[in-house]
Amino acid sequence: MHDISDYDYELPPELLAKHPCEKRDESRLMVIDRVTGSIEHFRFRDLPALVRRGDCLVMNNTRVLKARVFGTRTATGGKWEGLFLSSTDEGNWLLIGETRGRIQSGESITIHPAYGPATGNEGSADSLTLTMIDRDSTGTWTARPDSPNRPEVLLERFGTLPLPPYIGRKLADESDDDRYQTTYAREPGAIAAPTAGLHFTPELLEACRSAGAATTEVTLHVGIGTFRPISVERLDDHTMHSEWCKLDGESAEQLGDVKRSSGRIIAVGTTSVRTLESAAQNGTIQQWAGPTDLFIRPGYEFRAIDALITNFHLPKSSLLVLVSAFAGHELTKRAYAVAIENRYRFYSYGDAMMIV
Repeated sequence: MHDISDYDYELPPELLAKHPCEKRDESRLMVIDRVTGSIEHFRFRDLPALVRRGDCLVMNNTRVLKARVFGTRTATGGKWEGLFLSSTDEGNWLLIGETRGRIQSGESITIHPAYGPATGNEGSADSLTLTMIDRDSTGTWTARPDSPNRPEVLLERFGTLPLPPYIGRKLADESDDDRYQTTYAREPGAIAAPTAGLHFTPELLEACRSAGAATTEVTLHVGIGTFRPISVERLDDHTMHSEWCKLDGESAEQLGDVKRSSGRIIAVGTTSVRTLESAAQNGTIQQWAGPTDLFIRPGYEFRAIDALITNFHLPKSSLLVLVSAFAGHELTKRAYAVAIENRYRFYSYGDAMMIV
């Protein structure tokens, strides 16, 4: 299946999860067997009974930045909304923004705290100024902040978590601040959560370890490309977005041992898949750090992973294409139809599937 139209489907609007389950591990878990084609239904808390001794769960430990910022154009007073993407070695910010009219190079934006003036934080600045330097062909601006502080420090003060557009809330609430991060998030740099990991609690991970499964971590800082559908008809014409990822030497050695002992490498999320498969392009899993633009689509030969835990993804997205490449197009299509029929909850705050 090489046309993006093959990855389209109709989702009843009420199945789009705008809020998480009350408890992380209470979400539903569909288990799909690639060999038999069977589809079974569990709760995520049942995962310890589904892993095997010798397996290894691989989680993405990236932490979502409060990357959505709001401000005013200093010259006109017009409202401006932006999304921080990354920073340069010189300390400049790369971001995209929306406003009425056209921003000019050299113009400045005054950023205000997303939730109003700080309380109990004596001495902190009430605003941040960004000087817009240049805009590239993709619409990404380079901007210079008037503070030497690290981006994650400034964003914690001025920003809000960048919830996916379909959730419909520009300002994350207190629940989002907790639940739109994994419980093991610790490496700041993402602008979207690795959502398969949102179902895990520390207790559930410990139960999986007690069942004989090991755990390890990778880092992939989820970028703006995760929100963008594939806009070309032929998959071969798609230019895949690049994201920074890392697999350290100790984890690579651990995963090599899992392979040699016939355990399963279970990727928690498509971001973990992308990291592991980038690290295994030479045939074995090796230490890796750097950007990857790996586009996993039908015909791809998986070298690292043996199973995948993932949420239900947007139509015509590279993530759905990746899942189809792993599970098979027809089985994936059937699983999504079964999920809709059984009223599973979809997307970032939705339910999960485990493909074995």
